[in-house]
Amino acid sequence: QVRLVESGGGSVQSGETLRLSCSPSEYLFGANCMAWFRQAPGKEREGLAAINTEGGATFYGATFYDDSVRGRLTISQAQNNGNHTTFLQMDSLKPDDTAMYICAAGQSSGAHCYTERYWYAFWGQGTQVTVSS
Repeated sequence: QVRLVESGGGSVQSGETLRLSCSPSEYLFGANCMAWFRQAPGKEREGLAAINTEGGATFYGATFYDDSVRGRLTISQAQNNGNHTTFLQMDSLKPDDTAMYICAAGQSSGAHCYTERYWYAFWGQGTQVTVSS
């Protein structure tokens, strides 16, 4: 079964930057969208950003436009010898960013990728990010 493997999380201080990575264990046929979600203890999982793996177009969820997050997240991707990696860079981290960050893969019928959970069939285990003040 295909697995999504995240890495790059850790414990950091406020103001630092982290770059999370996500790679599938094998090629995901038909999955043209990759996305990042996060879930803090006691809170709902929220979609942060998505990227179309075929064209590279990026899409950001409602959380990205909150004043507390705006402009601090960047989703990107890289392909190397058939291996695809999706990244989420988070700048100027704050304690409120503390959460499990989870990668997902799914299929969209068009070029647009969404940040709602129901679009995604494959999920990683997540990588923990803890930000201290």
